[in-house]
Amino acid sequence: MKREKVEIAEFNENVFSIWEDRWFLLTGGDFYKGDYNTMTVGWGSIGVVWGIPFVQVFVRPSRYTMKFMDQYPTFTLCAFPKAYRAKLSYLGSISGKDVDKIAESGLTPTASQIVAAPSFEEADLCLECEKMYWQDLDPQKFLDSKIEKNYSLKDYHRIYYGAVKAIYQEK
Repeated sequence: MKREKVEIAEFNENVFSIWEDRWFLLTGGDFYKGDYNTMTVGWGSIGVVWGIPFVQVFVRPSRYTMKFMDQYPTFTLCAFPKAYRAKLSYLGSISGKDVDKIAESGLTPTASQIVAAPSFEEADLCLECEKMYWQDLDPQKFLDSKIEKNYSLKDYHRIYYGAVKAIYQEK
């Protein structure tokens, strides 16, 4: 898809709709080294923290993508038109450790504009990010007991904060 750079201050999307209805592919690693993995994410946030435009993403320790998120300094979040929902569902349910799920999905990884982590040709929105903080969830700090129902395996997410370095969107 043909995407154009959007100034961060001009980004005007319904962030609730992106997370809930469209989902993102979270990709960590390095495109040019051919060392990366992706997964579908539906939990996160977009906003400002410490005076920096940022995204926040959640990754369970069992996910192969965590290795790439920990090892590399950048990641991307790519959103797609709803026509790609089945491919995103597949990428969120299969491990890249066992199979080349990206190739099997039919999506096309491509070099990002300013970060090492790849984007996807078919995406209509790409946020290029640089990690600035991470933290493991502490279940002792859950104030609402219903949250624990998301963790029957006690596999609490690691939260990554990424400074948004660039946004590219189909116009």
